[in-house]
Amino acid sequence: MKHFVEKVEAILEFGGFKRDISFLAISGIALLISIFNIFPLPFDAAWIAILLCGTPIVLEAIIGLVTKFDIKADVLVSIALIASVVIGEDFAAGEVAFIMQLGALLEDLTVAKARSSIEKLVRLTPQKARVIDGNSEKIILAEQVKIGDRIRVLPGETIAVDGKIISGRTSINQAVMTGESIPVDKAVGDEVLSGTINLFGAFDMVASKIGKDSSIQRMIDLVQSADAGKAKIVGIADRWATYIVVIALLSSVVTYFLTGEMIRAVTILVVFCPCALVLATPTAIVAAIGNATRRGFLVREGDALERLAAVRKIAFDKTGTLTYGKPEVIAVETDGEISSKELYSLTAAVESLSEHPLGKAVVEGFKKQNSSAIPSVEKFEMIPGKGVQCLVQGKKVFAGNENWMRELQSEIPSALKSKADNFISQGATAIYVAIDGRLQGFLALSDTLREESSLTIERLKAFGVEPVLLTGDHENAAKTIAEKVGIQNFRANCLPEDKLKTIREFQNQNIRLCMVGDGINDAPALKMADVGIAMGKVGSAIAIDAADIMLVDDHVEKLPHLFGLSKRMMRTIKINLTFSMALNFVAIILAILGILNPVVGALVHNAGSVVVIVHSAFLLKWKNRRA
Repeated sequence: MKHFVEKVEAILEFGGFKRDISFLAISGIALLISIFNIFPLPFDAAWIAILLCGTPIVLEAIIGLVTKFDIKADVLVSIALIASVVIGEDFAAGEVAFIMQLGALLEDLTVAKARSSIEKLVRLTPQKARVIDGNSEKIILAEQVKIGDRIRVLPGETIAVDGKIISGRTSINQAVMTGESIPVDKAVGDEVLSGTINLFGAFDMVASKIGKDSSIQRMIDLVQSADAGKAKIVGIADRWATYIVVIALLSSVVTYFLTGEMIRAVTILVVFCPCALVLATPTAIVAAIGNATRRGFLVREGDALERLAAVRKIAFDKTGTLTYGKPEVIAVETDGEISSKELYSLTAAVESLSEHPLGKAVVEGFKKQNSSAIPSVEKFEMIPGKGVQCLVQGKKVFAGNENWMRELQSEIPSALKSKADNFISQGATAIYVAIDGRLQGFLALSDTLREESSLTIERLKAFGVEPVLLTGDHENAAKTIAEKVGIQNFRANCLPEDKLKTIREFQNQNIRLCMVGDGINDAPALKMADVGIAMGKVGSAIAIDAADIMLVDDHVEKLPHLFGLSKRMMRTIKINLTFSMALNFVAIILAILGILNPVVGALVHNAGSVVVIVHSAFLLKWKNRRA
């Protein structure tokens, strides 16, 4: 039996959407030929629709009943099909089968295509490591690294396993784990994570976590477990199917027993077929997805908007979501002996040959604000994990972190230190600048808030949705951004597993949550959340694939429209369902009284289906007045 069921399921799946669309087109033409008798055939053309559209319904109903006694809407449809054929009402049988398959196709079209986020994560996993054994160096597969091995990592390489630096200094891009775009300086004794990228200096490290225990592999496991934990919404028609089947059969049997007319009993089965009921949800979803698409959203999961309507909290990543995701110069402070413009010019010069993101931000900011050219430099040198130095117009200029300034024996004036600490407490980064061995000021850089973020949060609150900030950035930066946009609930220093843990906490309290993010580190949270929304322009491919919905142009001010649309869609679905059920019961009464026959009953279903489709179509042009 199991082998037979598997063979039948394989046949039903063969061909996919193209087959279904072809069968529907052929069946529709056949029904037109049947009802208008366009040209004679040796058999009723409605049989084409019965075979092409009805057979899969009957087979699926049998499989559901035999394997797990699962009563769905297709059980009642199968009974009505068979009964209609038995009494010779072929057109009614074909029409019911056609409408049901049309509804099924619309539902299938809203289901997401297979996604490859886990495969892309696997490709991010480092494949090789450079192991040092005495005076020799050999490259081996990352999976062959053992705890305690000494590994050398060169500039530009991805770190193969977790470990601790034992020699050298560098800057590490940890965006894959924390989402933060600003590199982190590392020195002897600091921990480094697999999957992160060594930007500048070479260093040696000792492996501490390998294989399944490494950070990047844990990320992959998180994505897989999160995806498995997201339940799909069961169709309304299938949830009500058991009751519909029982009521329909009882009504049919009682009517036949009281009247003795088989045609009345069959008509009840035909009019009780949940055609409009099946169309009620998918037509509204398709129309709402069309509306969302026109406003820059790509909905990857068919039931994502259904889930979004029930969301009560929305969690935001900070970098690249509420902010632009790249540092900008927000202040230039000096000790008073040099002008801010001159200090900015010298800093831009010393950073002009740097590959560090902060250095690039300084150069870009200077070019935007000044028409004058950046001074030329000589003897440029970069010191990994510290800063850069060179000669500019005969002056020896140093730009780097506070520790390096102290190593250069350049005292930091208390007034400047106080100003720098104030910026740092708000989440900014300070680049100190010394000229000829004397510190003369600093530049403060920070990720800048999107102009529309505050208004977006305010409008989301109007929908009764509470915003939450989950960021890999430190406490001060998180607090500053949260206060600026009006978010009270925030959590800082979040690794991927921390974001996942927070989402699970809310879900364990039966709180539906939406996650908005852009980075690889957000992928597990995007999958675990009831609805995941990824930023399409700045977001990583993995985050986009992990999400249910993608915001193509990154305009977060559009999010309130999406929430309003989801709620309007659910209202449309409820009206569709109420109308469908009311129509069914009216038709049943008429069938019991003998006023409707199977063909007219099927036509009533057609009329009901048309009303449902037209009502759903209004969603295409719906606008959210509050957003």
